[in-house]
Amino acid sequence: MIQKSSILKVLLVVFTVFAVDISFAQQDPQYTQYMYNTMSVNPAYAGQREVLSVTGLYRTQWVGIDGAPKTQTLGIHAPLRNEKIGLGLSIVNDALGPATESYIDANFSYTIRLDDANTKLSFGVKGGVHLLDTDWSKGRFQNPDVVFNENISLLSPTIGAGLYLHNRKWYVGLSVPNFLTTDHYDDFQESVAAERLHYYLIAGYVFNLSENTKFKPAALVKGVSGAPIIADVSANFLFNDKFTLGLAWRWDDSVSGLAGFQVSDGLYIGYAYDATTTNLNNYNSGSHEIMLRFELQKLGRILSPRFF
Repeated sequence: MIQKSSILKVLLVVFTVFAVDISFAQQDPQYTQYMYNTMSVNPAYAGQREVLSVTGLYRTQWVGIDGAPKTQTLGIHAPLRNEKIGLGLSIVNDALGPATESYIDANFSYTIRLDDANTKLSFGVKGGVHLLDTDWSKGRFQNPDVVFNENISLLSPTIGAGLYLHNRKWYVGLSVPNFLTTDHYDDFQESVAAERLHYYLIAGYVFNLSENTKFKPAALVKGVSGAPIIADVSANFLFNDKFTLGLAWRWDDSVSGLAGFQVSDGLYIGYAYDATTTNLNNYNSGSHEIMLRFELQKLGRILSPRFF
């Protein structure tokens, strides 16, 4: 039988080796409700909710700043009949200044059971396309003296992979959403540059505090060659399997409040507000993020409550 502790050590060592080069560069879109938007960063999550699951998320960042990031995501995934194979489709649209980036990816996962406690290890791969469009006529970029005044449209392939170790109580995952270093908009240099590899480590655990209250701490660490490591830590409470309240902290960036409501067995609504903790808070009124998740349960089967 495969030892879970050995697998966890391997995941942590691999992530540490990959994420050692630190400075500045463009980052992939970030999410405060990452614990409900897992497939966008790890393809091994496809099918893990055991039903047809559709998640949509809209994020507007640093409200009040012209050209600040706005992100929309749509994720659709489900297991096949044998439940070892999961398939998913992920669509991301990210606007930042004069640039708009779109990702369309197909996700595939294969899951093996490790022990009698229903612990599973899922392997995931993804492939798709990345479209980058720039329009330098927007905002301050319409200045005729600006160096970057040629609009471009670039289409490139994406290939990624991930591991996801989990059961009903906890999870840990490691992923690289795109191995290909294709062209990307660099918001620090205000130019088009080669995209660098992003590495994601995610983890979470569910504690039963009482019959009606659950507590789940969760974390996401993102590393990219040439950029600061980003760490998110959150603490969410679930009451009566219906109402969620939580707090989150993003290292050297923001603090957040989260709320969610399970409207019905198949519909969940979530909201997050980020308050910037850097000097940028003098120029914006925070960030907003809203999420909808719809799930279609199998006929004759009760959809058990899931916290991730």
